[in-house]
Amino acid sequence: MTDVVLDAVTAEPDWLRCESCRELVYGRRYRRDLRICPHCRAHGRLTAPERIATLFDPGSVVDLPAVEVAEDPLGFAAQRPYPESLARARAQTGLPEAALCVRATIEGEPVYAVVLDFRFLGGSMGVAVGEAVTRTAEAALRDRLPLLLVTASGGARMQEGALSLMQMAKTSQALAALDEAGVLTITLVTDPTYGGVAASFTTLTDVVLAEPGAHLGFAGPRVIAQTTGQRLPEGFQTAEFLLARGLIDDVVPRVAVPGAIARLLRVAAPAPLEPDDPLALLPSAHQPSPWLMRIGKQSKEAEPAQVAEPAGAAERTAWEAVRLARHPDRPTTADYVSYLLTDFHELHGDRIGGDSRAVIAGLGRLGDLPIVLVGHDKGHRTTERTARNFGMASPAGYRKAARVMRLAAKLGLPVVTLIDTPGADPGPDSESNGQAVAIAENLRLMARLPVPVVCVVIGEGGSGGALAVGVGNRVLAAEHAVYSVISPEGCAAILWKDPAAAPDAATALRLTPRDLLGQGVIDAIVPEPPGGAHTDPIRAAELLGEAVERTLRELSTMSADELVTQRFNRFRALGGPAV
Repeated sequence: MTDVVLDAVTAEPDWLRCESCRELVYGRRYRRDLRICPHCRAHGRLTAPERIATLFDPGSVVDLPAVEVAEDPLGFAAQRPYPESLARARAQTGLPEAALCVRATIEGEPVYAVVLDFRFLGGSMGVAVGEAVTRTAEAALRDRLPLLLVTASGGARMQEGALSLMQMAKTSQALAALDEAGVLTITLVTDPTYGGVAASFTTLTDVVLAEPGAHLGFAGPRVIAQTTGQRLPEGFQTAEFLLARGLIDDVVPRVAVPGAIARLLRVAAPAPLEPDDPLALLPSAHQPSPWLMRIGKQSKEAEPAQVAEPAGAAERTAWEAVRLARHPDRPTTADYVSYLLTDFHELHGDRIGGDSRAVIAGLGRLGDLPIVLVGHDKGHRTTERTARNFGMASPAGYRKAARVMRLAAKLGLPVVTLIDTPGADPGPDSESNGQAVAIAENLRLMARLPVPVVCVVIGEGGSGGALAVGVGNRVLAAEHAVYSVISPEGCAAILWKDPAAAPDAATALRLTPRDLLGQGVIDAIVPEPPGGAHTDPIRAAELLGEAVERTLRELSTMSADELVTQRFNRFRALGGPAV
């Protein structure tokens, strides 16, 4: 925003011109609206004190002690001596350095936070900022409280030379320690975030959120354009550009940021053991999962799984089962999320360069149980089904699922997967990007997850694309779902030499829940409303939620070692020697 008229009383802009849409904006309204243009919704920059005032609960903020370091380790001087630049920045901003560190709450959830201020030498990271980030991370580690990083920076501070560069390694080490301890970390990227700050702690957190229009990158666009001589794409390095390429988790408008962060904190914040808790004496590998420690004292008695015997399952022809499993109105993962979960926040991208809308992944609550959910989603209407590639995930989708499941392992949260896909995406781009490798990596990862894993085939379970999120301690199937090594049409074309023989192939493949239960491929069948889940999606969701919750509680007393061993033995026994 550019000043037009100054208010003589407040000495602040009375009228502004938006740098994005060039419309005039009344200054007081602009500040009241958190510096968001009312015409184009462009997000202006907030100072660190403004950010703290708008992000955290009133009265909850406790400032952490300022960091004292050598201020001019190189005796650096350019147009002016470095100490003069520091003094000028302090006078202009009223801040001791480019980072403010606090302990506070967001909607009642405690958190440690580091907030950078771009006004202070471009929010650059020198020794003081690196030390501030590291000490705040260490405080979060000590108290086992989540860490929030609000970034705005031009990168490492040139005036401190290689010492500034080394702060990238130091802060990254601090984030790695929080990973090992299972402490949630979140970044809020604001405009702009570049250089060494972007290439260290900013992008190492569990969840990376960004404000609309925020720029994030290593090299700035002008440097890239001058170096390469190439014309950069529209919106290059903006939050929206990065989201579409799987590099950040979400773009969140400023007014919605506190709620989004609070949801993540409610689901994922660890609960420290009380000193007199006997579980505290057990080695971590032998403790029940941390999520149970939060809900275990009020855990309901585990009830039996739904339908445990083939005789109790509905009798339909295999082809009828296939047609019901593929019904376009059948509830999808997105539907089940909306019906069953609270505090759900979807995470996006594989952090490598891609995303897949065929896979939904995120954190939420099933009743009082915090969980990580991963599921295929086919969509309903034609446009939605096309956008979601009919539930056929690319390698980026499976790598996204893997990233979120690793987060579940870090935080000690159970994983619930919902399977509904005709198979993995068969296109040339997916093959070029390692589809087989992505699926294989997921199978290995899920085999060793130290948390409860419950998988449910909610519709069509097709081939390795389904199994890639199907390695669980318990595998359930909805009453009218199917699960097979290949589609009936594909099988008929290969073995019958006639696609019209698909009904015969479906029968031969024995792909119905009744068949699968008898084979030991699934452990239980989840009932559906009469006629199928599409006839009453809400009731279908209730039945699914009850089955998953009961199954999770059944697994809740098992330690990490026991969960991994049970999962290994379950799949080891499939197709073993006849007794």
